[in-house]
Amino acid sequence: MTRMSLHTMGQQRGRRSWAEPWKIKMVEPLKVTTREERETALTEAGYNTFLLRSDDVYIDLLTDSGTSAMSDRQWAGMMLGDEAYAGSRNYYHLEDAVRRHYGYRFLVPTHQGRGAEHLISQTLIKPGDHVPGNMYFTTTRLHQELAGATFHDVIIDAAHDPQDPNPFKGNVDLGKLAALIADAGADRIPYVSLAGTVNMAGGQPVSMANVRDLRALCDRHGIRVLLDATRMVENALFIQEREPGYADRSIAEILHEFCSYTDGAWMSAKKDNLVNIGGWLAVNDESVFEELRNLVVVYEGLHTYGGMAGRDMEALAIGIEESVQDEHVRSRVGQVRYLGELLTEWDIPIVQPIGGHAIFLDARRFYPHLAQDLFPAQTLAAELYLDSGIRSMERGIASAGRNPETGENYHPKLELTRLTIPRRVYTQAHMDVVAESVKACYDARDTARGLRMVYEPRYLRFFQARFEPL
Repeated sequence: MTRMSLHTMGQQRGRRSWAEPWKIKMVEPLKVTTREERETALTEAGYNTFLLRSDDVYIDLLTDSGTSAMSDRQWAGMMLGDEAYAGSRNYYHLEDAVRRHYGYRFLVPTHQGRGAEHLISQTLIKPGDHVPGNMYFTTTRLHQELAGATFHDVIIDAAHDPQDPNPFKGNVDLGKLAALIADAGADRIPYVSLAGTVNMAGGQPVSMANVRDLRALCDRHGIRVLLDATRMVENALFIQEREPGYADRSIAEILHEFCSYTDGAWMSAKKDNLVNIGGWLAVNDESVFEELRNLVVVYEGLHTYGGMAGRDMEALAIGIEESVQDEHVRSRVGQVRYLGELLTEWDIPIVQPIGGHAIFLDARRFYPHLAQDLFPAQTLAAELYLDSGIRSMERGIASAGRNPETGENYHPKLELTRLTIPRRVYTQAHMDVVAESVKACYDARDTARGLRMVYEPRYLRFFQARFEPL
């Protein structure tokens, strides 16, 4: 289905077309390769899209992390970088932006999100602790485990079913959490690890009612709630659209209220905050902040830059302001929905409801003849690249890794291939090309034979593992 036919359908339903709230000022040429060139590149990369050279990629949907386009205001802000080693004015601009829009008292900048995950894990976790969360994320869980904790998935069951229509599949199952508290003891749970628009579940949001109830439960037991705020502005849009009482509230207002039910947050600013590098960690407890401020000097840099240049902090402060604008968020999620609606029209299996930052192809239903140990999601990522030069990524058994105690593979219920849309980068025409490539692979799905892993690194294997076709 073409963009024109979707537009016509929209008119028939009385819907007005929308356009991105920006215009193009600079272009970056894209390279179109032949299938033979892609076969060579994929073989050299060990059938792992992370190991492809970007020069060999046509449309890059590997991740939305650090791949967004900065605005003219952000680029202008880069020229105002104060590169003083201590006390950069850009740090204070960033601190002010975080306080106004997220509401936390104390800020620690980091080079990116996993630096913040490391610091908070080392500060709050003791060996033998238990950390519940609404589904794991790869780097988050690893830092928690390296600090000595055991991660527990307490997300609602609907999150593990890609066809379940629940509008808030990121919600915490309070019954599961209460059972863990009773079993492990509240004193062995340093915090609940709450993520907005849960990535591994398909970009699924958490409701305001759920975080409010979570706050009440944790208050009764003296347990902190810490937020992975990486994609919280997208989560705020879903609350605005789906939760009673929020339709007339702005994205900025919803974001601020949501964060008010948590004790702190870590952020990979390379996503929502519209920069190519950077992160931050913010808390309300001054004693926790003092320990974080000590550790950041050891692992990242001085507490007023934390691994970022002054110019990057200035671009980040401006990016926060731009990221909470309603028209920006609607456009960002609207482009994801456009792609998802095209695929849904063609009955291609994807995670529903459509998430905020990516389309997640359901590789189990795409390749029902492939056992999970044959890496169906990794296979689909490889087939998409071979077909058109589109780079996607696996979110299934390869990403899940191994149980550190038994050495056995985790077998997640979700076996997904992620088409991640960078912010303000591609046009709707690019989305048409992506949809048509997915359909071509779906039409040829019976020919897929799967992969075997021939090299496995010790940590976060999906980044550097190598495969070969069966």
